Amino acid sequence: MQESVVHATTTTRSGHRLSETDARKIWTLALSAAARKAENVSDLSDLLLNMPSELRSELIDFSAGTSKQGFFLIRGLPVGELPATPLEHRAGELAEHGSAGLLTLVADLLGTLVGYEDEKDGTLIHEVHPVPGEEHRIENSGSVAFDFHTENVHHPLRPDFLGLLCLRQDHEGVAATRVASVREAYALLTDGQRDVLRTPVFKSAYPTSFSRNIAGPRPSSGLHPVLFGQEPDLFMRFNSHTTTSDDAVASRALRALSEALEEVCHEVVLAPGDLVVVDNHIAAHGRSAFTPRFDGTDRWLRRCYSLRSTPRWAERMMPRPRVLPALMKITGVL
Repeated sequence: MQESVVHATTTTRSGHRLSETDARKIWTLALSAAARKAENVSDLSDLLLNMPSELRSELIDFSAGTSKQGFFLIRGLPVGELPATPLEHRAGELAEHGSAGLLTLVADLLGTLVGYEDEKDGTLIHEVHPVPGEEHRIENSGSVAFDFHTENVHHPLRPDFLGLLCLRQDHEGVAATRVASVREAYALLTDGQRDVLRTPVFKSAYPTSFSRNIAGPRPSSGLHPVLFGQEPDLFMRFNSHTTTSDDAVASRALRALSEALEEVCHEVVLAPGDLVVVDNHIAAHGRSAFTPRFDGTDRWLRRCYSLRSTPRWAERMMPRPRVLPALMKITGVL
């Protein structure tokens, strides 16, 4: 396992700590963004241009997809006043809170903030906190370990980036966001494993966040490769919980990939005001286990997705701005 970046305190290739002046400026911009409820990136162009220049430049550079580690960590962000950590997931939680505006600005610098019609009814900002009775679910509401996965692995329009903003840390301060890059893990794979992982013999089941209301077995994607691209521009489509193959050799290659990702994993213990941005095609992410108390002060993150480019046909089918159409509506299109 590689050294954690938890102690990073200055600007590096993979992180940035805000000055108090920049933090105050960002929060003012974030409150304005939250109040506007912008339907398009252009609606926030003046705010995006006023973001602290060094951070703005670093995020734009990161969005080019050349990172080897596949993540960028921002520390020192304000989070504002907060209610108790919710005990259930409710749509529109903190809809006009500054943290929603902050994530919108970051997502729109990277690409465009988006949601999915068939995931949480298209909610753009997702709440990540434990829910009583769902501790063992492998999704936002759980507190058990969540192994490596790229987000929405089953989907033809997977997010290019995701952001995880910490509002509250777990009580013991042990819950880590775990990030592992295929560009760092690739050297640990054999040529044979690499070749197998490049072949379209894998399928990925829908995550539970997309299939809560689907009767019967969870549906799966079509066949796809797990690795694609060439060095240094390697990419990955993989979920250790849902990506499988009927081929024994391919299944062994998947296990080898999981082991290689574990070997190069960076563990980031997020504190309030920390935001980790992950390139969803380069790095898989996960979560270590923690123990919730359900006392109103449990761990609480907020998540956003960003997409660099939305196909015109998908834009025309969107049920509302920024929300990608349900998969059942686009079956056969891709």
